[in-house]
Amino acid sequence: MFTGCGTALVTPFRPDQTLDEAALRRLVRRQIEAGIDFLVPCGTTGESPTLTHEEHLRVVEITIDEARGKMPVLAGAGGYNTAEVIHLANELRDLGADGILSVTPYYNKPTQEGLYQHFRTIAEAVDLPVILYNVPGRTVADMGTATTLRLAEVPGIVGIKDATGDIARGSDLIRRLRLLEKTSGRRFGIYSGNDDSALALMAMGSDGVISVTANVAPKPMADMCRLALAGDFAGARTVNNILMPLHFDLFVEANPIPAKWMLARMGRCNAKTRLPMTPLSAKFEPVLEAAMRHAALL
Repeated sequence: MFTGCGTALVTPFRPDQTLDEAALRRLVRRQIEAGIDFLVPCGTTGESPTLTHEEHLRVVEITIDEARGKMPVLAGAGGYNTAEVIHLANELRDLGADGILSVTPYYNKPTQEGLYQHFRTIAEAVDLPVILYNVPGRTVADMGTATTLRLAEVPGIVGIKDATGDIARGSDLIRRLRLLEKTSGRRFGIYSGNDDSALALMAMGSDGVISVTANVAPKPMADMCRLALAGDFAGARTVNNILMPLHFDLFVEANPIPAKWMLARMGRCNAKTRLPMTPLSAKFEPVLEAAMRHAALL
């Protein structure tokens, strides 16, 4: 169900910082028209820590409403309180989400056994496919390969978004998971959580990317993934080279600050973020404009 390019959607706000539902619908429609394979609302890029519970549900509800029958929706449902994650995930299931993306618990720094028990408990309590999300640069809690391999044998856990940024480690994870599949007979999805390493990991056998870049350049990202997964790495490389400045410069400041600035520059939505996210520093505006021009977005 989740193969190719998934977009980690931004959550647009009005100038008064309330949820901009009309802009969200426009952004989702643009993703659909561009040929993106699946949508991921309420993750890091969607500023989920700053959303109220009601807003979180509403963002996912709108995304599902626009995407229904066109592409699957993988909704963010992660946190450091296992019981609360289960409650949220079940509400997202009732809304019609096709799966949940669940980040490793942050702040309370669980052990590897704690990570295993956390995700296993969620998978056993929620009747939805669960994709793990390992992003140690943000959470501190780094899920080891051995823990991932254990979780890959838990029914209901169907994949992992690897945002370690370590290509060698990601390649080894892919190799070991594919070996496990030969004995289990069950496919386990592997997705890059970093746009700059997505092509490399697809060359090693991953299933795609959950992309920030796709917010601003959805069609090229979808095309690049489609070419790579079809084995046309020369074609995929050509597209990726055009996108590479975006891959890097979308992180000159904390995500999603640059992505929202670019979308505002394109007239797609407001650049407004919620504290503790602040507006883009003026010194980075020429950098982002150059990346956008390189990708023919301006």
